[in-house]
Amino acid sequence: MVGFKFPESIKSRPVYGTLSVKSGVDHLMIADGEGAEAIIRLAKLNKNFIEKSHIIYIPKHTKSIFVDQLKELMPGQLYLGPSYPASVSRIRQALNNAKMGLQVYLAGTEGLIGQAQNECMSSGVPHTAIQTEHCGSVARRMQCVHCKGITEDVIMDPFICIHCGLNLFIRDHYSRRLAAFQGVCIDAEDPGNVPDAVELYK
Repeated sequence: MVGFKFPESIKSRPVYGTLSVKSGVDHLMIADGEGAEAIIRLAKLNKNFIEKSHIIYIPKHTKSIFVDQLKELMPGQLYLGPSYPASVSRIRQALNNAKMGLQVYLAGTEGLIGQAQNECMSSGVPHTAIQTEHCGSVARRMQCVHCKGITEDVIMDPFICIHCGLNLFIRDHYSRRLAAFQGVCIDAEDPGNVPDAVELYK
């Protein structure tokens, strides 16, 4: 697995690292898609801690590709979620039941990492106990600054807001509170003058 190297950007844009095993009584691992590869890599480096780990995994487009490998790790708990919203209650339950010294590992798309990080910090987990590693898709979770609607997995720039229909330019400005990038109307002053959409980072 080769991680995507994001170009330098404005300060609000998240920076991701590489997951490593930290000492702790409990380990909560939340991942989606190719984020499973980061968990599998960690388990191979240190098989003992996986027995104390609670893995919450959302396969998304990878479907069952990594599921059997995760099961073979024999973690303390493994939950397979159909989507992030459907998995939030499980994440909150895991955080509520966690012991002091919990270590959190987040891997996968930016949308998952941002939302899960917010849940953890809202539950009192210090940011120093949360590791992140971007894996897989570079699609963004976007908020339209005009109608406030959220669009998941945006890959083209500009794109049309699914809530209000405006043509939005993707800004690198990131809201940690919303776990989303911001989109602003690209043709507000000259309606209909919209450049051809291009794939992010192409």
